[in-house]
Amino acid sequence: MKVKTILVSQPEPKVGNSPYFNLVEKHKVKIDFRPFIHVEGVSAKDVRSQKVDLASYTAIILTSRNAVDHFFRIAEEMRFKVPDTLKYFCQSEAVAYYLQKYVVYRKRKIYVGKRTFAELIPLIKKYKNESFLLPSSDMLKPTVPALLDEVGVNWKQATFYKTVVSDLSDLRNVYYDILVFFSPSGIKSLFENFPDFEQNDTRIAVFGNTTVKAASERGLEINIQAPTPETPSMTMALEKYIAEVNKKK
Repeated sequence: MKVKTILVSQPEPKVGNSPYFNLVEKHKVKIDFRPFIHVEGVSAKDVRSQKVDLASYTAIILTSRNAVDHFFRIAEEMRFKVPDTLKYFCQSEAVAYYLQKYVVYRKRKIYVGKRTFAELIPLIKKYKNESFLLPSSDMLKPTVPALLDEVGVNWKQATFYKTVVSDLSDLRNVYYDILVFFSPSGIKSLFENFPDFEQNDTRIAVFGNTTVKAASERGLEINIQAPTPETPSMTMALEKYIAEVNKKK
């Protein structure tokens, strides 16, 4: 069956040159964007209940923009003045750049990884005498604590925000040729919103091994998968699939 409509379970890209928009132009398909999950901050009281005293830490590990936002939100709610001496360990350049929203970049000690958490570890390892706080969501990847324990630093994880299922009830009678997922949370949201969901002719596109596993466990047939050596991005995988099925008579 030809592909005419696609629903991507993420916010719409803010950049005009997104590969998704190229797909729309090239293949004349309709692509809608809708986050299946969203983030909600926990209260300062909830953070305190996790036995977190912000003054006890000399370094902060920031894995995402959400972590940046919610660390400074909690600091403000606790009336904690973030010291100029605090060290920031950012997982990527994007996170470090976002940090400028809250601090004067050139006056702070900021250490930046390349992209993955594993690539940040060598930098953390150099500062073994620091006391690290890892503000994160309630759905922290298990590799993160495993890597920190492996290098033997003094660290603590605290939940500053939670991943919550979005209300999709307005989509109950709306059908798409392809649904695109990027996390197990997106799959969970689909079935929490629509417990009686039946795939029928809907094609399922998934990104990452954990999403593949979550979709398979729910009995979904996976039609499009990324990353692969041939299609390292989701848009490339969609492009390949659409090109194949839409040329068929």
